[in-house]
Amino acid sequence: MEYLTEHQVNKLKKIDTPTVANAVELHPTRINTQGFMGWDIQCLFPDLEVMVGQAVTATFNTTTTGKNRSKKVWLECLQEIDTMPVPVVIVGKDVGPRPFHGCHFGDGMANVAKRVGAVGLVTDGGVRDIETVRSMGFHLFAAGAVPAHGNFGLDETMVPVEVSGVLVNHGDVVHADLNGVVVFPVELADFVIEESKNVHKKEAAQFEWVNSNLFNLNEMNSSN
Repeated sequence: MEYLTEHQVNKLKKIDTPTVANAVELHPTRINTQGFMGWDIQCLFPDLEVMVGQAVTATFNTTTTGKNRSKKVWLECLQEIDTMPVPVVIVGKDVGPRPFHGCHFGDGMANVAKRVGAVGLVTDGGVRDIETVRSMGFHLFAAGAVPAHGNFGLDETMVPVEVSGVLVNHGDVVHADLNGVVVFPVELADFVIEESKNVHKKEAAQFEWVNSNLFNLNEMNSSN
């Protein structure tokens, strides 16, 4: 697997997610209507810094009654995080039978995940222990809050998962902040960093022109 360098991580953390989204869509392999999650995934801690990491994926099923509550797959997930030399974002897919009831993370899971190198969770399921997890500085991007852990269990880890319409592969880069979540392959990291500079320059020039005496709607229309 290819990993982000520390330099790349630090550069990406200085860029907001909308700018990253604008940069990613400029790559010829990308489509500007894909690769970003929707408003069904909420940033629960918008005051925390930009979250950047590589994905360790998992499927969660906490709502099957009578299910074997083995922690074997969860341990495999943690072991993989522990071996990765980069910040890790756990990306979880809810596969349980009761939509809107699956609770994928609480303070106990966040605590151990952070200990082995995870910086946050992105999931289409629920989370709990919000205040405690917030105090850890561990990011949560989730569908909402659920008070009970249910019948905890991961079914699979390090498999492709689709979350909020985005296919996430093990090792993909996850970039997220209060604006939402963007996912892209690690090999695009340098492209995204460089194009983000161009996006900033273009937007700064546009803002300056709009706020100047040179602004007129006819010229704006012709530039499109």
